[in-house]
Amino acid sequence: MNWNKPLFLVYLFFILAYGVSDETSTQIFNSSPKFERLAYNNPGLTVDLGVGLWASPLPMDYDNDGDYDLLVSCSDVPFNGIFFFENTSGDSFPVFAPAVKVSDDPVKHIQVSYVNGEPRFLRPGEELKDFKNTFADKSEALYSKDAFDKLHNKIRFNQWKYVDYENDGDLDIIVGIQDGEDYGWDNAFDDNGVWTNGPLHGYVYLIENVNGTYELKDKITAGGEPIDVYGAPTPNFDDYDNDGDLDIICGEFMDKFTWFENIGTREKPKYAKGKYLENNVGVITMDLEMILPVSLDWDKDGDIDLVVGDEDGRVAFIENTGKIKNNMPVFNTPKYFQQQAEYVKFGALATPFSTDWDDDGDEDLICGNSAGYIAFIENLDGKDTPKWDAPKLLSSDDETIRIQAGENGSIQGPCEAKWGYTTLSVEDWNNDGLKDIILNSIWGKIVWYENIGTKGNPKLGPEKPIYVQWESETPKPDWYWWDPEPNTLATQWRTTPTAIDWNKDGLMDLIVLDTEGYLSFHERYKSKNELLLKPGQRIFSSINGTFDRKNKFIDNSNGPLRLNEQKYGASGRRKLAFGDWDKDGDIDILINGLNAGLLENMGEDVESKTVSFNFKGNLSDKKLAGHTTSPTIVNWDNKGKPDLLLGAEDGYFYYWKND
Repeated sequence: MNWNKPLFLVYLFFILAYGVSDETSTQIFNSSPKFERLAYNNPGLTVDLGVGLWASPLPMDYDNDGDYDLLVSCSDVPFNGIFFFENTSGDSFPVFAPAVKVSDDPVKHIQVSYVNGEPRFLRPGEELKDFKNTFADKSEALYSKDAFDKLHNKIRFNQWKYVDYENDGDLDIIVGIQDGEDYGWDNAFDDNGVWTNGPLHGYVYLIENVNGTYELKDKITAGGEPIDVYGAPTPNFDDYDNDGDLDIICGEFMDKFTWFENIGTREKPKYAKGKYLENNVGVITMDLEMILPVSLDWDKDGDIDLVVGDEDGRVAFIENTGKIKNNMPVFNTPKYFQQQAEYVKFGALATPFSTDWDDDGDEDLICGNSAGYIAFIENLDGKDTPKWDAPKLLSSDDETIRIQAGENGSIQGPCEAKWGYTTLSVEDWNNDGLKDIILNSIWGKIVWYENIGTKGNPKLGPEKPIYVQWESETPKPDWYWWDPEPNTLATQWRTTPTAIDWNKDGLMDLIVLDTEGYLSFHERYKSKNELLLKPGQRIFSSINGTFDRKNKFIDNSNGPLRLNEQKYGASGRRKLAFGDWDKDGDIDILINGLNAGLLENMGEDVESKTVSFNFKGNLSDKKLAGHTTSPTIVNWDNKGKPDLLLGAEDGYFYYWKND
């Protein structure tokens, strides 16, 4: 940083039009949409099959060649639509071909039912006719799609399926409803970390076909009580235990499956109290949340399996072994389907950082994601258009790193237990010549992983807190129910902690949002050969107004740079990248937005030692964010001009070559 650069008193007011449909400002710095999805460029590589955020699997023989393919409906931004994954081998666990988009329009709440072996497709209130050829263009009304709006106030999942419920030869409708009214979703922990709101509810209703007319009956009961799983019930009715009647398997918002045995008859079903599906390993769980199971005989061996979508766009096969234990069918542990690699992907809400991790002379990627993992994505050849390896999960103390909220680590409550939202930077934090990882997450605790390996062979030691020499009690956001350990750093969740030698003194400093959402500078210093951090200083200032976390203009007030004025679940959520974007000799900041926004460094005030920034708007008009993006500066062509890579919520990476 050049402390002698004069302060440019530039006040440029941007009125940012904030459309109803956009998550971020629509002011464009450069209207040319340059971002392109990053390709693996690695023929023969196999990776997890995936679409973007939220995978609704629709298994069917789409190409009429006699085997099951996968259609997947995906409603996220920007990788949305309906995608076809071809089963090219005919195997029960094939390596699928890369995705082919067959429709630009995803279908929200779509469910597939198998009637006499043929797939039928429903969404609330209607059947989609000739789905294979026209998708949602042709439909037939079945019942009022708004029927459940009168019964529930917070519906997130509304799932309709056909089934001949009482074996009378006609098709009834089963509806799964998630009701979130009791849950509330935000900021309801007491001082002991106990959630004081209610749970998510997942009810199953019957709409009976009575002489050709549909009539809404009531919730289906099990064990004498209405079925109520933990949200997103996705009910499936099939004969899983091969005893001639229809049982029920429900998913949930979390990661498990509930089994309801039919202890009545095919014509008069009666369901036992639900139990979680389990096998010899334990309760069967998916890797992530918001699971969507579909039941069918996928491997065509005579029993009913499960094909299940995950929140991060992957799809798993859970095989029915045909065995029964304790009146429950035994399923194998989930196996995630694979595909031929096409575009680089790492889960959902990917947070890349570009660095030469293995010290072989090219830029690799170290990346976090919504599931709380950290991955090394290796640049295999160092060319202008790199060849990438599949993501490899990093370990600490020989155990895979996975940060998770657990019951009370998310301000949005216990339903987010398996999310981690890791975001990070990579630098030599302890000045030993090896690159370390500095990390924030869903918890808002800033920690680091020391590289205890060697140059070219990195290895991570145990997680350590980042220590700050606070002048009094250790601060925290006022809505955190828990107290941080003394002299640690607890701040807003899901925002990048940037290790950088900001003042050019040879020591690695830390820049991160503080507890109130201001960008804060923690200066590093040495004391008796120990590296310490000073309390944060708000040295960064805006000269063209105040903007919110979605880069929407708030007002003309200037002063300390506040990147998020919100509290609770709306706090944090800011991803940052530092570098000389405009090649004028100082450090600018790129922030998440519609794609990425530019905070241009306008210079230093020598007396106050404050750095002024001018918000220039989004780099492009291309919408890459529904929730957030995560920028990192790259220079793969070694031409000195910074390029940009964005991790998006769909888990893919979008590259801007700055020509």
